[in-house]
Amino acid sequence: MPDEPRPLVIVGADGHGRELLDVVEAVNAAAAAAGGPARYAFLGFLDDGCADPDPVARRGAPLLGGPALLGQLDADYLIGYGDAATRARIDHHASVHGRRPATLVHPRASLGGDVRLGPGTVICALASLTTNIRTGRHVIVDVAASVAHDCRLGDYVTMAPGARLSGGVAVGAQAWIGSQASVVGRRRVGDRAVVGAGAVVTDDIRAAEVVAGVPARPIDAAPGRPRPRTGWPDTAPDPRGAVPAERHARVD
Repeated sequence: MPDEPRPLVIVGADGHGRELLDVVEAVNAAAAAAGGPARYAFLGFLDDGCADPDPVARRGAPLLGGPALLGQLDADYLIGYGDAATRARIDHHASVHGRRPATLVHPRASLGGDVRLGPGTVICALASLTTNIRTGRHVIVDVAASVAHDCRLGDYVTMAPGARLSGGVAVGAQAWIGSQASVVGRRRVGDRAVVGAGAVVTDDIRAAEVVAGVPARPIDAAPGRPRPRTGWPDTAPDPRGAVPAERHARVD
């Protein structure tokens, strides 16, 4: 008997959350084209009321209620917030309630051999990951971003559309690599660092540093940057204390 589709919700219905729905639909369509069942049964969005309801309605996707409802639903989940600290807080909440994050690869993405994706990681269309790559929890590799050999991406890292990592780069937890930014080989980007759009990183970036330009130079400190309104508290225990010991889920 074929596997039943797994129930799935997306936490956050703004732009990034709706982009995640595109990935879910593409994964299901690829499964159907291969003669199999859909992988996921999308139940709807969980949102705190900050999202524009009109684009959500045009998708025909229901708004089920606030994010706190995640603890009551027997469903896998994706986190549709771009802000890394918000993803960490929601991950903690979901993990406390025993919910399982989905890990998705768009069928038009390219993954080489020996790539391990952490729980909740999403690889979007036209992204490329080559070989010997590891990601942490809830990493986003957005449209047309590329990750070369031997890279390590920590928990809640965001690679914006078109961002590029050369070989051997290590990116710390909650760091942001902006659209069309590039990091040359064997550099380190510290925890919570921000690399501005179009920047070219040629030196290591310290934790919480914000850099921009060609070559990239410091412009600000990241901890004080505004966070989006999400209805989630500003602090939460480290979510890694509440998750299973196995950090990485291989996607074949």
